[in-house]
Amino acid sequence: MAFASAKKATAALVVALSGAALAACGPHVSAHTAPVAPPSPSPSASASVANSASASGSGTPSATSDGHSASAPSSTASSASASARHTPSATPTPSPTPQPGTPSGTRPTGVPLVSTAIQHGTEDGGKSVALTFDDGPDPRWTPQVLALLEQHHAKATFCEIGPNAQRYPYLTKEITAAGFRLCDHSVHHDEQQSHKSLDYNTHEIVDAQREISDAAGAGAKLWYYRAPGGDFSPAIRNIAADHGLRPLGWTVDTNDWKCPGVPAILQTINQELKPGGIILMHDAGGDRSQSVAALAVLLDQLDAQGYTYSYPAR
Repeated sequence: MAFASAKKATAALVVALSGAALAACGPHVSAHTAPVAPPSPSPSASASVANSASASGSGTPSATSDGHSASAPSSTASSASASARHTPSATPTPSPTPQPGTPSGTRPTGVPLVSTAIQHGTEDGGKSVALTFDDGPDPRWTPQVLALLEQHHAKATFCEIGPNAQRYPYLTKEITAAGFRLCDHSVHHDEQQSHKSLDYNTHEIVDAQREISDAAGAGAKLWYYRAPGGDFSPAIRNIAADHGLRPLGWTVDTNDWKCPGVPAILQTINQELKPGGIILMHDAGGDRSQSVAALAVLLDQLDAQGYTYSYPAR
């Protein structure tokens, strides 16, 4: 009896939220967080430009990006080319301190802390799925997502914007207290990050990592870095890996940020979902009522189909 009542309550929630979302979500709703002016690069940073989009790696194997851009770069981009070699000195000198973002093949101390390859699979493999939520936390939508995940005993990864985490640290703490994982999603959600200087990219990744860690509290761990719009470049991937963050992609782009309606979100998921996949959704950045409603239906469906919940592999 309790199970039947719960399913009726879930169905009622989906209908109510879907109707409200169709009224609230219009074609001009943006998935971006409120824009924040990026810092002015230093003179040295201006001279050091990150690899261009032609050398970029992809956040996703599909043609769409993080739900914000019209397209994403190819997921098979090669690692960064080796930097110019220094002419050896006649007198031996100590090895220089490696700089974040230096291609791993030329780092004096060896490999980064984690792989620089963009992750597109789950930790558990098999018939598992990894749920990921971008752009939060948000005081309206994140608690609703957390409540649904708790009901289904589902795992999830939250890719947070640094200033949002600092604005709502109690939500970041709730996420980690529930056992979910945190992912760095930059400071400014700049989808043209790969075109900027090395110093700018380091700021976007490392400062966001610090902001989210501070919000989460002592002992909290960040596991991944997801570039906004999937705008990965070899330099960006190396900076992330040098700081212990695995570059994180996805295999299912729900396009929930476009507010296309709950049926359309679910149709996209069902067309693209395969065992071991990573689903991209949002818990912030705009009206996310359709995302919440679609998640409620999706979790019922995944349970019925025998999927298990996992985290992205490291």
